[in-house]
Amino acid sequence: MKIPFLELASLYQEQKEELDAASRRVMAKGIYILDEETEAFETEFASFCDSKHCIGVGNGLDALHLILRALDIGAGDEVIVPSNTYIATWLAVSYAGATPVPVEPDNLTYNINPALIESAITPYTKAIIAVHLYGQPADMEQINIIAQKHGLKVIEDAAQAHGARHKGKRTGSLAHAAGFSFYPGKNLGAIGDGGAITTDDDSLAERIRMLRNYGSKVKYHNEVKGYNSRLDELQSAFLRIKLRKLDEWNERRCQVATGYLAGLADMSNLILPYVPVWASPVWHLFVIRDQGRDELQQRL
Repeated sequence: MKIPFLELASLYQEQKEELDAASRRVMAKGIYILDEETEAFETEFASFCDSKHCIGVGNGLDALHLILRALDIGAGDEVIVPSNTYIATWLAVSYAGATPVPVEPDNLTYNINPALIESAITPYTKAIIAVHLYGQPADMEQINIIAQKHGLKVIEDAAQAHGARHKGKRTGSLAHAAGFSFYPGKNLGAIGDGGAITTDDDSLAERIRMLRNYGSKVKYHNEVKGYNSRLDELQSAFLRIKLRKLDEWNERRCQVATGYLAGLADMSNLILPYVPVWASPVWHLFVIRDQGRDELQQRL
């Protein structure tokens, strides 16, 4: 029996009528970039994250890259990143011209270990990127304390953690800015690529809006060297529909994860996910460690 790791067609069927209607609506209007669907999604997702601003962009990598550029982080600067993360976290730093400085993970949560961060800080360090890996929020309280002590910016990589909470607060509202991915396989996935940035900083939001659109506020008036990274109207319309179901879908994931934790508890060879008391994960992935990993890999 073959069980697909990711099967998105059934998710489409669950919302087929709404998604099809949204597609027809956008196509009929004939404006496909930076119009009312994107503005509405940005407002709704900012509210979902308890954040003041949301800026839709092309993908999750661009979200992190544009945050770094808007913070004037570049050549000669260092950014602390988790060693255990998806490559996009590192690429965003290198694309900005800065140097990623890795810090090892906590053995229980797999997220960056706050106890190891200070030893990685140098006079060139400008920021810390905290990844909420597998949908598990990083220890933002400790990370923010360290950052404040050393005058550093903190950026959330929330690509796998739409709706997760740290001490009751949503990801996307736990640092100076946060980057999200809407890759189709995410908890909140588009039907194509997409991303977003959330922040409470008015001036940072304004600069990011320029950077995503060729460095302009007004068409043909380019104020800074910008990029082409815009969440399009079709994806925004689809994401608005899916956002309304996100809490329900995340709860369903939590129920499945609870079943896994109970059902696998007696398997002494497995190391199951650990959830700190202050964390409310959204279980983008349920990651286990097996002391007989190589043998299990061969059996699978």
